[in-house]
Amino acid sequence: MMSDFHEVRFPLDVARGARGGPERLTQVVALASGREIRNSRWAHSRRRYDAGVGVRTLDALAGIIAFFEERRGRLYGFRWRDQLDWKSCAPSLQPSASDQTIGVGDGATANFLLAKDYGTGTATYRRTIHKPWPGSVLVAVDGVLQAQPAQVSCDTATGRVTFASGHVPAPGASVTAGFAFDVPVRFDTDMIEVDLSAFEAGEIPRIPVVEIII
Repeated sequence: MMSDFHEVRFPLDVARGARGGPERLTQVVALASGREIRNSRWAHSRRRYDAGVGVRTLDALAGIIAFFEERRGRLYGFRWRDQLDWKSCAPSLQPSASDQTIGVGDGATANFLLAKDYGTGTATYRRTIHKPWPGSVLVAVDGVLQAQPAQVSCDTATGRVTFASGHVPAPGASVTAGFAFDVPVRFDTDMIEVDLSAFEAGEIPRIPVVEIII
């Protein structure tokens, strides 16, 4: 386990009501001709959420304060379940071992990283998955489900899939996987300000959470 990361998940009942999504940083330069030059400053998107939106009761708020204190504010990262995007497949489906291609065998490589593709064609974006949910990972080689842990295993703290000796994928073999996963995040504040009178009147505190790029 990373020294600055706690392998615990933010309370699901609050995360379900949160607001947020992926963010990118694009530099746009307008030329004299009126045309634009656009450059992506980040190689990968970064997700941001507001957990305060999901807090509906004083008990839930107290639980989040306790979770915040355990993480020491921004000091320690933790797991976050993105309710829109937490599977290797569509939200209405169950993960299967054929969902995502994570590599092609060469007869020697035993380690592969979990990944999820967004879009199709040459513009497809590949997102590395570092925090699969324990017990959810299914791995197949050329469509044949691999037994765990006899043939393959997955480190749920890193997303690394490792094939056992004697079961390394043959040259040209397609390695695929299906899984549920969390987003590695941290609080993006060292202070949670709560006005109880305002909270009881319907005003919610702002609790920003930001993805950690591992």
